[in-house]
Amino acid sequence: MPEGSAHAGSVLDAFVASADYPVVVVTTRKGPLRAGCLVGFATQVSIDPPRFLVALSKKNHTYTLAREAHHLAVHLLDSRQTSLATLFGAETGDDIDKFAHCDWHPGPATLPILDAAAGWFCGRILDKHDLGDHVGFVLAPETGSAPAPDITALRYDRVAALEPGHEA
Repeated sequence: MPEGSAHAGSVLDAFVASADYPVVVVTTRKGPLRAGCLVGFATQVSIDPPRFLVALSKKNHTYTLAREAHHLAVHLLDSRQTSLATLFGAETGDDIDKFAHCDWHPGPATLPILDAAAGWFCGRILDKHDLGDHVGFVLAPETGSAPAPDITALRYDRVAALEPGHEA
């Protein structure tokens, strides 16, 4: 192995930590049931038509509702909103109703919309892709509320130490 080379997994871990990408909260509902989780794997995947991909862990409570849903809501948090990120990242909907611990309202497609979110959008699920331990949901954004132009988004490094409600 060339000098400075390392195992691909450790290289990827270091790469991702250095990239320090934004994290989002994804919410959904199925009938009277609501779910939401902190998501680190989320990105725009097309400009025209606009498409966004979020990947949910197959072990996650939110995934169990999302796999039968038609829409998801994606919320951007401000860098100071670590307590909201902790609620949706370190707790599991298997044990608590996360929405009883935050302010929210029913939005488009009756999705739970977090009142404190810096911005959000609702997207119709167009496709799902098995990505290994996660499933990628391709969304067609339909409506939402744009964040202020000067927002500093909550990033991975601020939540990396959270113990997830479920293992990935």
